[in-house]
Amino acid sequence: MTALSDTPVLIHPLADRNGMPAALLLDAARLPCGVSELPLNLLEELAAGGMPCYYRPHTGHACSQELNQALGQAGWKALAADKVHRADQVLDKDLAPAVQWVEGDWFLAPPAKPVGTQAASRALALQLVQLVSADADTHAIEALLRQDPTLSYHLLRLVNSLGMGTGRRVTSFSQAILLLGRSQLRRWLNLMLFSSREGEQRSAMLLSRVAVRARSMELLSKACGEDKPHQEQAFMVGMFSLLGVLFGMPLDAVLKPLTVSVSVQQALLSHEGDMGRLLCVVEAAERDDYAALSGCLEALQIDPLAYNRIAVDALLWMQDVAAGKTGSAHA
Repeated sequence: MTALSDTPVLIHPLADRNGMPAALLLDAARLPCGVSELPLNLLEELAAGGMPCYYRPHTGHACSQELNQALGQAGWKALAADKVHRADQVLDKDLAPAVQWVEGDWFLAPPAKPVGTQAASRALALQLVQLVSADADTHAIEALLRQDPTLSYHLLRLVNSLGMGTGRRVTSFSQAILLLGRSQLRRWLNLMLFSSREGEQRSAMLLSRVAVRARSMELLSKACGEDKPHQEQAFMVGMFSLLGVLFGMPLDAVLKPLTVSVSVQQALLSHEGDMGRLLCVVEAAERDDYAALSGCLEALQIDPLAYNRIAVDALLWMQDVAAGKTGSAHA
């Protein structure tokens, strides 16, 4: 028997019927054969978080009953097949009445061609990415934000969720900079781009995916012994890796006007270098590719137990982001 504490545990957000991230799923049916022990402390921590936790039962092996019982004792509930619908292209409007949850990568499908105000808003968002990546002057960023009330609203909402202890509401972009500092401001401005926008049903799930990616890469960088600047850069690579999906453009076209280092470009476009290897880890986990993930972790000299801790921390952070109540995400 192989202890599951020595096996990466892969957990993914589930959307509710409206396409909002609202639960977590551990597909126990896809765990490698012969597993025995579960990292119960980590699973219990997730079950005590802000989202209900479900598992798809493990079947067909001698250890299946024991595994399923252990998941139940950790606070996870078995997910009946008729309660979940899979969508990889588009979120169906007419779901069966019994369906409560939606899994799949429907939110990664190309967005509809924007029109009118939505097109203008998306163009402004892309300009914002360019300004932030170039570490532009604060006044230039503020002037752009003033052109889009939705972007401004989401920024102030995020900053006011930090709980900085000032005892007063942040009402201006200048205040936000003073409280956050430039490094954290870049982090939140990029995260804000994925926040829900008018007519973008996929935004919330896309935000949950990019939050897990970015935070996981930051923590993986720390686990590899890298310094704080490298950790921040790893976070941004995770964030930038889905900009092509966000804007419905090839990633290289989105990156072309941005001021990013050669190492970041190589990581994003070719999966090369230290950060490219970190990106391979999170992408393998998203695909439930145990073999590829194990190989990536071995190359980085990160053991599965440490990875499971990182994955759980990233999921907990994602839940706070989705709830609009998280602030500093320092590794």
